[in-house]
Amino acid sequence: MKIALLNENSQAAKNPIIFDSLKKVADTKGFEVVNYGMYTATDDAQLTYVQLGILAATLLNSGAADFVVTGCGTGEGAMLALNSFPGVLCGHVENPLDAYTFSQINDGNAIAIPFALGFGWGGDLNLQYIFEKLWCEPSGGGYPKERVVPEQRNKKILDQVKLVTHRKLVDILPELDQELVKGAFAGEHFQEYFFKDAKCEEIKKVVKDILAK
Repeated sequence: MKIALLNENSQAAKNPIIFDSLKKVADTKGFEVVNYGMYTATDDAQLTYVQLGILAATLLNSGAADFVVTGCGTGEGAMLALNSFPGVLCGHVENPLDAYTFSQINDGNAIAIPFALGFGWGGDLNLQYIFEKLWCEPSGGGYPKERVVPEQRNKKILDQVKLVTHRKLVDILPELDQELVKGAFAGEHFQEYFFKDAKCEEIKKVVKDILAK
């Protein structure tokens, strides 16, 4: 599994801590972590939580990433931004229990963490425990286990609803404010990582066209 880490501007200074905690767990699972930044609070590309949604949707829908770890101060803005796009199911995860139940019950492909809340002494350990519980078992297994059948049924229903209520990403990106979208793709290593890993040629072309404007 390829996991993308995304940080917005208010919490960018924590990127190295988040990356280290995430990679410790990912390495034990054989997962790859790709750090899209922001890397520091002073990066030239300043991402807002709305741009996290654009970036996450592009990575997930193109196949450049299988899972996105992101967040903001409260985690709420990032979660709302990600869930406004097709092909993204993002949970708000504050602690290891949230991580486990979201993985087992909702079987999503992204999480938004409140990096400014309770992030004091031991904050790095809480992150590590979140990631451990997120991937301690195959996702979608249900919790409690006797609820697995209705929970899996509900997830399939939600997926079908989202197919109806969302348009294709290739139709959405060109209609958004183009400076907003170009800003979401302005990270130091975005083009290097994205064009190497993305599998959907249609989305790659749309991204190339936007960046060329």
